[in-house]
Amino acid sequence: MNTACTHLNQIQNVSPSGNGCEECLAIGDSWVHLRECLVCGHVGCCDSSKNKHATKHFHATEHPIVRSIEPGENWRWCYVDQTFL
Repeated sequence: MNTACTHLNQIQNVSPSGNGCEECLAIGDSWVHLRECLVCGHVGCCDSSKNKHATKHFHATEHPIVRSIEPGENWRWCYVDQTFL
């Protein structure tokens, strides 16, 4: 059963913070897919990546909504409500 997202009011008009996962680039690591925080624009790697920086960003900041920035993908995810938008 999908839950309605109660955090849509936190979405901002952001630009991606970079062309890859900020933390992976800093440590010279790789990623599988990229996610952009829709509150601040942070770009982090997905949960299929070993470092899971997008989720770590959520836990550190409580910014609830990310979007895929992979070519051909057009979805958003709310970590708090555990639902696709």
